[in-house]
Amino acid sequence: MDLSFQARPFAFDRIFTAAPSAPPGRAPDRDAVSLAIELELLQADIARRDADHHAELTRARADGFEAGLVHARADRETALLAAIDALHVGVESLTETVEETRAQLIDDAADLARAAATHLAAHTLALDPAAPIDAAIGRALVQVARGTELVVRVHPDLLPEIEARIAVRQGNDRRRLRLHVEADETLAIGDARIDWDEGGSCLDRAAREAAIRNEFETLLDHNSLRS
Repeated sequence: MDLSFQARPFAFDRIFTAAPSAPPGRAPDRDAVSLAIELELLQADIARRDADHHAELTRARADGFEAGLVHARADRETALLAAIDALHVGVESLTETVEETRAQLIDDAADLARAAATHLAAHTLALDPAAPIDAAIGRALVQVARGTELVVRVHPDLLPEIEARIAVRQGNDRRRLRLHVEADETLAIGDARIDWDEGGSCLDRAAREAAIRNEFETLLDHNSLRS
């Protein structure tokens, strides 16, 4: 038996050759199909992620706009309330000022009215000092009985004027007027004293001025209460 053998070199390398491509008309192998499917899935995932990103961005913008709008409304309401408060304060201050001005105007008007009334009364007395006395004689004749004797006392300077007025009054009255005029130096021009048996009447400037002041004060007090 022959134990001899022939040595051969051992091949340590391997030679790989590319797989032959599928000829036309044949379906691609399984690896190519898998890669195509994975590529489509990847593209779909990318598209979905893009859509989600766009949706999140749109939502974030909407939320930001809404938050800004709410903040702007809050700021507007705060500013509006502050403006209303300031307006109320201004109106209250203006009302107080108007009331103070109105009260001052009323006081000024009252002073002016008193001064004007006093001036007019003095002016009337200076123009015709006998007129108030003649009017007082007329009032006295209405109060007394027919035929009552009246004594009229006036300043000596007014004696002729009062006598002339009594003559005119007697000429206009069918009854006999028993009127006598006497001079009294203690009376001021325009003042008079009328006496009869049952009573008398005094006419003086101080009383007339006091009556005028009282009338104006009563009128002003009434207007103040009504306002």
